[in-house]
Amino acid sequence: MIAKRIRRVFIANRGEIAVRVVRACRALGIECVVGVSSADRDTLAARLADRAICIGPPMARDSYLQVPTIITAAKGTGCDALHPGYGFLSERPALAEACVANDLTFIGPSAAAMRAAGDKIEARKRAEQIGVPLAAGSREIETVDEARQIAERVGYPVLLKASAGGGGRGMRVARDAHEIGERFEQASSEALEAFGDGRLFLERFVKRARHIEVQVLGDSHGNVVHLHERDCSVQRRHQKIIEEAPAPDLPEATRQGLLDAALRFARSIGYSSAGTVEFLYDTAGDRYYFLEMNTRIQVEHPVTEAITGIDLVVEQIRIAEGAPLSFAQADVKVRGHAIECRINVEDADRDFMPSPGRITRWELPVGDGIRIDSHGYAGYRVPPYYDSLLAKLICAGADRGAAITQTLAALDRIAIEGVHTNLSFHRFVLSHADFAAMRVSTRWIENTGMSQYLEHRRSQA
Repeated sequence: MIAKRIRRVFIANRGEIAVRVVRACRALGIECVVGVSSADRDTLAARLADRAICIGPPMARDSYLQVPTIITAAKGTGCDALHPGYGFLSERPALAEACVANDLTFIGPSAAAMRAAGDKIEARKRAEQIGVPLAAGSREIETVDEARQIAERVGYPVLLKASAGGGGRGMRVARDAHEIGERFEQASSEALEAFGDGRLFLERFVKRARHIEVQVLGDSHGNVVHLHERDCSVQRRHQKIIEEAPAPDLPEATRQGLLDAALRFARSIGYSSAGTVEFLYDTAGDRYYFLEMNTRIQVEHPVTEAITGIDLVVEQIRIAEGAPLSFAQADVKVRGHAIECRINVEDADRDFMPSPGRITRWELPVGDGIRIDSHGYAGYRVPPYYDSLLAKLICAGADRGAAITQTLAALDRIAIEGVHTNLSFHRFVLSHADFAAMRVSTRWIENTGMSQYLEHRRSQA
């Protein structure tokens, strides 16, 4: 790849990740333009960027998901590169291909790499071919009867998953043959609506599992490294709420196996840019299974930055310019522990109901070991059209105990009014004995945490 200096980046995203990319561009002396819907004209990214341009009405399908509009806006504002952030079009090969066709540098992997990792069924085939462990399951299943036959062989409960899925959509647990039919139709219909692809596959459902992912970086010179792992097990309905790095209470041999498997998968598809290889960890059997690879920057990337000191978005931009990685694997050192809390605009006391509206008070803590990534500010009106993520609190400490203490102290110093947030839920989880002892799993909130939280809130009333 011939080195090509980027001078102006078009940011095809919104919210806190748009602000994050603006700041990375500033660090590199690169100009930036942010594309905004009409509902996001007053967002912080629009205020911080060199220029903001409206790309359509509020609904994402008419703005942030319109490839032709985004390409036209990028070219029309004199940009020579495009950063897709996460979500929206970030993992759509069509956007990467459109950038290439229009002489725009795409700050992300190739369309071919996206396709190799993005189709979950094909990714499972590749993982199997290179010896990366897989949970017992299937390739594509076309009928309910076929699903029942495979489930009998694998053993209940099973998880039906969308091949083109992500973010928990198109996923259903079936606990017996009777549930297969209903869950199959639900998962397929949801996947078709969300991704335009209703294909499903099936995996054995691990009852007590942790979600562990490995951050990787690759360049166009054939270098691929890992930046260690993160634990993202505190989830609600397959949506991550709290993440930390490195993953606690993990046998060293298992950790090394995860890191090696992630590198093998990334290398097998010639990966270049930032990406994440995700695994399910069966705590009872000390076994891990490949889930998927996300071909984009992750929401939780700051905890990796906190323990390694490496700016992942800056590296993304440098890689897109054709530069080799600025470090080797031996240079990646883990220092301390970091925890991230996703602060969402939602009412945890009312089944996490979204709570858009105007922020009337906005006070955030500052200090060593505290970082907040956000697009919020006093007076900002949170629109009702998008996901509920408002801010990310990232706290670092010398070890996990210190990071938990730091996070709890920082949570107590956050004051956000005018909208409901899930701050009280974060305080509850971080203070829970199960979290301290790492007894949480991906189903902990549904099985234990939520009922105990509501009881705790009633006792406070």
